[in-house]
Amino acid sequence: MSGCPYFGKKHLLFQNKLPLKEEEDDSQEGVNKASRGGIIYGDYLQLDKVVSAQVLQSELGGNKIHDEHLFIVTHQAYELWFKQILWELDSIRDIFISGHVRDERNMLKVVTRMHRITMIFKLLVSQFAVLETMTALDFFDFRDYLSPASGFQSLQFRLLENKIGVADSQRVPYNRRHYRDNFRGQDSEVLLKSEQEPTLLLLVDQWLERTPGLEDKGFNFWGKLQANIKEWLGLEMENIEKIAELETKEEMMAELNKQKEVFTALFDEKRHDHLFSKGERRLSYKALQGALMIYFYREEPRFQVPFQLLTFLMDTDTLITKWRYNHVCMVHRMIGSKAGTGGSSGYHYLRSTVSDRYKVFVDLFNLANFLVPRLIGNTCQPLQPWD
Repeated sequence: MSGCPYFGKKHLLFQNKLPLKEEEDDSQEGVNKASRGGIIYGDYLQLDKVVSAQVLQSELGGNKIHDEHLFIVTHQAYELWFKQILWELDSIRDIFISGHVRDERNMLKVVTRMHRITMIFKLLVSQFAVLETMTALDFFDFRDYLSPASGFQSLQFRLLENKIGVADSQRVPYNRRHYRDNFRGQDSEVLLKSEQEPTLLLLVDQWLERTPGLEDKGFNFWGKLQANIKEWLGLEMENIEKIAELETKEEMMAELNKQKEVFTALFDEKRHDHLFSKGERRLSYKALQGALMIYFYREEPRFQVPFQLLTFLMDTDTLITKWRYNHVCMVHRMIGSKAGTGGSSGYHYLRSTVSDRYKVFVDLFNLANFLVPRLIGNTCQPLQPWD
């Protein structure tokens, strides 16, 4: 006898098993509401407009180039996500502007939406991988059809920069001209209006200035920090003095002196204001104090959500920088050092935008300069409400 008796019997079991009746099949439960009429999927999303919005200029010119479709779809996807980021960003700014952020429960909304913005930017950074499946030669086949259109003309991305807080004075000129000169009519007016609105940077700055615990007659975080740093520097000096090896001792002393200079500058309000006027500091002196307090006391229940916000603000800056860098690399790969379709220097212009001058919350990154051992004492002393 051939074959496996076990599997043979199992086979018979399956043969003899009766199929479930339709009314007994859980997968078929439910009611088909679409058959009753009303809005349907395609109408709700207006897909007739979305999926018919890919007009190939090469095809209109009588020479349809396959990869132009990918180029259009990818950039349209970017613009849709820019729109969502602006939607989230405006809602966050509204919470700050209305004063609702003073109710600490609304901070969760702010943090959740900032987190969403960072997740979208992660997606946008990775989206370049799809576009890079197109070779430089593939792009060359239809590039001339794009001129004089340019990615610089993305109104939504320029609005995004303005609303987050990219300062006009920090922008790299585009062909020696103000960035707004590349927009006309209503687009130019919309950009000008966005420049006059409170930026996320300004609103966060004002919020940080009200951080509870900064009061001289209250918890006095700033005084405690100064005393703690002074004590720590003294202990470090004692430890260095105990070192016998001269060269090591001199190196450590030089490093300690650099640390002293950093902390001396930290507690010099006039120096801070001077750097602020030059655009080298973005937060006010009081706001910087608030950010440092949140940073040091991030494990305290009341500062955990604010610390998440500061983290997501830095994440956003980081991801926008990565997005710019990926864009630079892609352009270099596709056109080398040629001029851009809009007439800019192309790769060289884009490379100049990948710098700290376009980081809005650069002061938050620099908080790491002021790290010292945990503050002496604790926060058991009552703090005032976030007014």
